[in-house]
Amino acid sequence: MNNVIQAKKDKYIKFYELDPNVKKLFHIHIANNPNVKPMPYLRRENMQGRIDSAVSSYESAMSRADWLNDDFIPYATCGTGTEIFAEAFGCQVMRPDNTMPFAMPFITEAAEAAKIKIPKLEDSTLYYLFEMADKIKEKCGDEALLGLVDVQTPMDIAALIWDKTYFFAAMIDEPEAVKELAHKISQLYFAFFDEWFRRYGPEFISHCPDYYMPSGFTYSEDEVGAVSPKMFEEFFLPELIEISDRYGNVGMHCCAHARHQWENFKKIPNLKMINYVPPHVDLRESIEYFTGVTAMFPWWSGSGGPETWFSQLNENSHVLLDFTAQNEEEAKELADKINKALA
Repeated sequence: MNNVIQAKKDKYIKFYELDPNVKKLFHIHIANNPNVKPMPYLRRENMQGRIDSAVSSYESAMSRADWLNDDFIPYATCGTGTEIFAEAFGCQVMRPDNTMPFAMPFITEAAEAAKIKIPKLEDSTLYYLFEMADKIKEKCGDEALLGLVDVQTPMDIAALIWDKTYFFAAMIDEPEAVKELAHKISQLYFAFFDEWFRRYGPEFISHCPDYYMPSGFTYSEDEVGAVSPKMFEEFFLPELIEISDRYGNVGMHCCAHARHQWENFKKIPNLKMINYVPPHVDLRESIEYFTGVTAMFPWWSGSGGPETWFSQLNENSHVLLDFTAQNEEEAKELADKINKALA
């Protein structure tokens, strides 16, 4: 089994290097998987349920690696929402019964932002995640990969803390206050992830979507859809460069309508993967645009049989596609069809 997993990792590495012999990867998810992850409604109170679910999902994924010939790599995850860093800085978190938790903003002006203190990592609401991840690793084994926690960039986290009705106006009227808040966030941010990689090693699975990274960092960058390219360069690009300088290769999720930022995306150092998925958009244009620049995981669906979807894209693009099967037998058949088509 270790040889099977290592072969998949090696394939991913060539994929990120834009190797002309490894241009298309695919994952197959099975719809009737009974290992449904519990929503992280509660922070500590639901910890054991989240640990048990993570272990069960990992064991299920490891068993399927033996018979399903796709590029999915098993992993275990703590399972978090977008709220974790905003909560650490004082945001109240709403935990609905039927969706993920989310943070409520609590500042509206620069004077309030200036009063925000940077918590010590060991005293913050983030620290329990290490306790959870430690227990997951203990149960799954040292070789088990962890999924990274759900993470935005510091500027995107600032937009969770600072009410957006006023946040974007402040970018124009009081830009230094916005940058100072993001800088405060980055100090806790780097303390957390430095400790994460120290404990669990450089390899991980991205939080969204679930692709393998041999090292580096992945994040969500969604607020860039609401700002101009010039503001991207002033507010967002410097911290993206800092993240890349610190951790190396990076992968980015963006579900905003950000066509106007594509040229700026090319300025992000060591960008190895883009999951660009704005709603109601034909993603083939973005796949074409970034061909030869970076690999992509577009959540794109073609027409006709799934085994033909790759043939509908630029043949030189490096693309990872997701497919869904209803059960194990259908998953095996689909994997065989796709592998035959790619061959």
